[in-house]
Amino acid sequence: MYKSYLMGRERQSKNNTGRKNKNLREPLRLNRFIANAGICSRREADEYILAGYVTVDGELVKELGTKVTPDADVRFKGKRLTPEKKVYLVLNKPKDVITTVDDPYAKKTVMDLVRDACRERIYPVGRLDRHTTGVLLFTNDGDLAKKLTHPAYKVAKIYHAVLDKPLTGDDMSKIAAGAELVDGKVEVDEIAHIDESDKSQVGLQIHSGRNRIVRRIFEHFGYKVNKLDRVCFAGLTKGNVSRGKWRHLTKKEVSMLKRNIFK
Repeated sequence: MYKSYLMGRERQSKNNTGRKNKNLREPLRLNRFIANAGICSRREADEYILAGYVTVDGELVKELGTKVTPDADVRFKGKRLTPEKKVYLVLNKPKDVITTVDDPYAKKTVMDLVRDACRERIYPVGRLDRHTTGVLLFTNDGDLAKKLTHPAYKVAKIYHAVLDKPLTGDDMSKIAAGAELVDGKVEVDEIAHIDESDKSQVGLQIHSGRNRIVRRIFEHFGYKVNKLDRVCFAGLTKGNVSRGKWRHLTKKEVSMLKRNIFK
């Protein structure tokens, strides 16, 4: 499985046109409307609503749960909001770049690398630590981002790790059985040597999204990770994207993500 990455339930909608047009007019929660406009998250939108920053058709609205139609005149601090088109792209993150939306102390963040990708306000889904490279998804689709980062959905991630010494068969078996870390046990779906002639190179698949989890797994068994590259996230790969570059997802990839074909 790893070498195919490293080397080298579809259900059709039967909605008719009338239903589609009706859906375009269906009310949605005000916080979702605001989030779709790229202003903030839904939780932050609720705070802005309570603070009195939002009006609907000229009326101040401070009640959470209020629903509006997609063509309502919704204004945030007097500025009219319009729902953004959804954007999805993958960055091949380089080393020494911080995964954050805003950090005044960072020399370079991932947002600097995707600044010219689109006009919409996008943000990274999850994070990679400063020294980890590879697949990092960006979007302004809050619902999808929440799904991909929530532990309950168990999104698969595949990594290529280069260790400071060969991984022994005994330790590989122990890792495969599950590593008992200070914050709980970590299940490893698959683990294998990528190159039998260089057993310091290891591929592994996990579903956990805990902080620095791959590095901590190997450190627990006495190994240091010299290089770590995420080659797959939720079924998405870098393709032919060079380090530090990005690409938009294909319609097929977006469809797969939305239909939960990423486990």
